Amino acid sequence: MKQDAELEELVRQRIRGLRIARGWSLDELAARCHLSPSTLSRIETGHRRIALDQLASIARALDTSLDQLVESGSDEDVVIRPHHNDARGTTTWLLSREGAPMMVAKMRVTRPVPADLRVHPGRDWFTVLSGALTLRLGERTIVVRAGEAAEFDTMVPHAFGAAEGPAEILCILDHAGERSHLNHNHS
Repeated sequence: MKQDAELEELVRQRIRGLRIARGWSLDELAARCHLSPSTLSRIETGHRRIALDQLASIARALDTSLDQLVESGSDEDVVIRPHHNDARGTTTWLLSREGAPMMVAKMRVTRPVPADLRVHPGRDWFTVLSGALTLRLGERTIVVRAGEAAEFDTMVPHAFGAAEGPAEILCILDHAGERSHLNHNHS
């Protein structure tokens, strides 16, 4: 029951926070969601339980969803935790959310350049945050150092790995690049 009370308090805070962020008074939000100002006030202050139909109406008025109002108060929606893949010699922080048109990721690369070069449709872009990355691009071998960036057509056979010890990169990948580089199918 403690969790239910905590969630309800979190929802109340979100409603009040969204209302204030929009610069709306209790009267304005109440009119938009077809509730009396006193009912809305009691909901926000915890003196009245929130009925599901009221919550749906409030969410619509605030231009949000029920899911967003009642999502867990955990930090998973804010804190991005790393995904380690020892077999690939990479640690990845996915900085974009599901459904984004491009994937932004921070990667820590410890492996050397794989011998097997891959191709996929699209373009890749990365900047080296620390260390140096060796990029094999067709017949070329290019060392990209901290503070430098690279961008290339991924239909050219390619692979990358750490040049002189671990390297950290920030990369932007289209969906084909995301599948190729982040979904652990191959290097």
